[in-house]
Amino acid sequence: MWVGLFLVLGILGLLFLALKASNLLSMTTGQTYSVTALFDDIGGLKPRAAVRSAGVLVGRVREIGFDDTRYQAVVVLDLDRSVRFPKDSSAQILTSGLLGEKYIGLQPGAEAEMLKDRDRIQMTQSAVVLENLISQFLYNRSPAPGSSPAGGLAEPANAPGLK
Repeated sequence: MWVGLFLVLGILGLLFLALKASNLLSMTTGQTYSVTALFDDIGGLKPRAAVRSAGVLVGRVREIGFDDTRYQAVVVLDLDRSVRFPKDSSAQILTSGLLGEKYIGLQPGAEAEMLKDRDRIQMTQSAVVLENLISQFLYNRSPAPGSSPAGGLAEPANAPGLK
């Protein structure tokens, strides 16, 4: 009987950890308001991802869609009603750790008017995609044929070289 009880507690503990790690277990009980933000690339951001400001959880990503007229991702954020942000605040997609989960970081602006329900955050910065950085590094690193090996800083023809 004790082994069975211990086994059930272990399974419940693993289930709790799995739900907590996948952001399906949320302890938010307060009221929220929604704002939208447009991004060129969300880079693996998922619904229920954290929205943080100064490292503090202030909301969650409710849904992610696609605007087929602007060709951008539309991200709807549910922010805690007790936390207000100025209208000129900015949002950026960040990564916790080197290869960790994506979340949205909010930087408060300086305007006196605050964001309201269904407002849009105007200033956004898309996610940094590691694959794009690596390909930029690999393909822009090697000099193109006919260019100088110093990264495009060729010595003028009439200037004496330092040899």
